[in-house]
Amino acid sequence: MFPLVSTAQQRVEFTLDEIVARAKGRSPAALRAETRRENRYWNYRFFRSNYNPQLRLGGTVPGFSQSVNNVIQPDGSVGFREVRQNLMDLELGMEQTIAATGGNISINSSTNRFDNFLAPQGIPQTQWSGVPINVRLSQPIFAFNPLKWDKKIEPLVYEESKREFVEEMEQISQTVTQLFFDFLISQVNFEIASKNLTNTQEILKIEQGRYNIGTTYEDKLLQVELQVLQARQDLAQARLDLEANSLRLKSYVGLNETAEINLIPPQEVPDFSVNVEQAIDFAFQNRAEALGFDRRILEAESGVAQARGQRFNMFLNASYGLNNAALNWQDIYFDPNRQTLVNLSFLVPILDWGRNKARMGQAEANKKLVEYTVEQDVINFEQEIFTKVKNFSMLKERLEITKMSDEVADKRYDISLRRYQNGNVTITDLNIAQQEKDQNRRAYIQSLRDYWTAYYELRQLTLYDFQSGQLLYSPDVE
Repeated sequence: MFPLVSTAQQRVEFTLDEIVARAKGRSPAALRAETRRENRYWNYRFFRSNYNPQLRLGGTVPGFSQSVNNVIQPDGSVGFREVRQNLMDLELGMEQTIAATGGNISINSSTNRFDNFLAPQGIPQTQWSGVPINVRLSQPIFAFNPLKWDKKIEPLVYEESKREFVEEMEQISQTVTQLFFDFLISQVNFEIASKNLTNTQEILKIEQGRYNIGTTYEDKLLQVELQVLQARQDLAQARLDLEANSLRLKSYVGLNETAEINLIPPQEVPDFSVNVEQAIDFAFQNRAEALGFDRRILEAESGVAQARGQRFNMFLNASYGLNNAALNWQDIYFDPNRQTLVNLSFLVPILDWGRNKARMGQAEANKKLVEYTVEQDVINFEQEIFTKVKNFSMLKERLEITKMSDEVADKRYDISLRRYQNGNVTITDLNIAQQEKDQNRRAYIQSLRDYWTAYYELRQLTLYDFQSGQLLYSPDVE
């Protein structure tokens, strides 16, 4: 896609499509966007893992201790005893969150070993205890359930991130298009300045010949000499602007600074029209901002639910299983005892001096503010698309006019130059023709810049390619 012309001189030619493709594939801005997309993908994967079962193994191996402890005797006195013990425990459990209720259920099995290395004679040195199986339930009641709301909000956040990535790539297209035409305008100005200098030097020779034979005056000769000096200044400034814009473009797309680049102006303009209503529909269907309208409403509703869930706290813990103790590890699994635990804890404020009412009022007011803001943002969203579509149509018409004006002005200057050489046109008329030629050439390149910038801006605003009739992103791609 990126043909090299004269590798020894490191001269590279680019069309607009090629420079956009390079920027989207290899520029530092594209690499940053790619990294952000990867980061958001793993954030989403982390969120999804909250709803999957987790198999966990935990424990303490070993738990050895050796010390002299003070031990209270039956008569109340204190005796100092040396202690040398080891306590090890292992627990294996499968845990699952309950998204609908915000609770947690788990199935567990654990084993404990206790070693008393200073046990008196006749007392076993090692003892075992364990829970062959245990089922636990931990459930908040009437509380805010973050799992429920995250399940609604996080998929929208991830879908927004996928669309934002495509929008970022289209923003890169816009930026590199502007840099492309900044350089192209400098390139055109350099070509104009070079050609003008050549032409004014030829005109100076003609005027000098006429002055020598007495067919012109000295003031006209001096006028042309001033024009040559001005042409040299213009060429020096054009060269400086060309180098500066070349560095900016090469830095953005990741090109070697020593490479010499030459840009080819777009020769063909895509022939398609954009319907305003269709563009607005595509924008609402595809843009991350449009999806964000729904997400912001959900987040506000989540805030109200959270405030409501903080009115009082109630928690249910339940556990049922089997446990046992024995001198040998295998014996703890023989005829174990039943283990049951149920508790319901609660905390209800009796008098909070309006704290709960204020919290609820704040959440409700914030929800209304978000709703009103979203309504206004939707209106602005539609108006922006409407304005950009109308502007795009106008720019296409202006581009056609400036292209014709450039061709006419260039032809007129060539005719004026030949007539001047034949002595049928004054130097003043030739200067006017030259100025009009330069102005119309610059106006045409500026129209190209405005058109193509608006073209990529329209792609970013709708995530739709009207030229090929295709979506710019795939909803099914992770």
